[in-house]
Amino acid sequence: MTIPIPNAARERLGAGLASLGLDRAIAAPLLEYLQLLLRWNRAYNLTAVREPLDMVDKHLLDSLAMHPHVDEIARAGGTLADLGTGAGLPGIPLAIAKPGLRVTLVESNGKKVRFLREVVRKLALTDVEVVESRIEAFDRPGAFDAITARALATLPLILQLGGHLLKPGGQLLAMKGVHPDAEIAALPPQWTVAQAHVLRVPGLDAERHLVVIQREAPGQSADP
Repeated sequence: MTIPIPNAARERLGAGLASLGLDRAIAAPLLEYLQLLLRWNRAYNLTAVREPLDMVDKHLLDSLAMHPHVDEIARAGGTLADLGTGAGLPGIPLAIAKPGLRVTLVESNGKKVRFLREVVRKLALTDVEVVESRIEAFDRPGAFDAITARALATLPLILQLGGHLLKPGGQLLAMKGVHPDAEIAALPPQWTVAQAHVLRVPGLDAERHLVVIQREAPGQSADP
């Protein structure tokens, strides 16, 4: 069963893509993903957000707001692991928007994994891999240029669970709401904030930040 996408949601997506500097041509696969999410969500409760217009704002555009910060990885054909991806956010929208970006979706919930595999099959996302695993049990150390997580856990916990996946020089691209000062203060000694960016999400009147974290180089210290 195909669930129709209201025109208001289609228009919101098109305007949002333009605002983010993205090609409106990617609206078609994003809407196909949205239709699958709506259909599966009725049976499996993949996300608490249920209305198409809200999904455009809170899922698709929110995920895509970080897109400039994966450009360099995508151009190099690099690797990104989306940890605790849930329904595929932000990994699937980023994979659609950034050809060449090799995305691994890591999720432990079997129902969500089945949905993700159906999305990958239906949308022919050849550079997307789905892995059914707890993050800390994902045995691929040093394999990724970057890891990302959206509303998963605190920064120290994300690094505890998934820091082993990063290559030397790799980065955690953590999507946050308000700037996470307390979480940054609690980072383990070997990790440091490389950059922090304010993200503007079309249609959302809420704070969004992308915090970029990497291991300190040998001999480097955060102390003056």
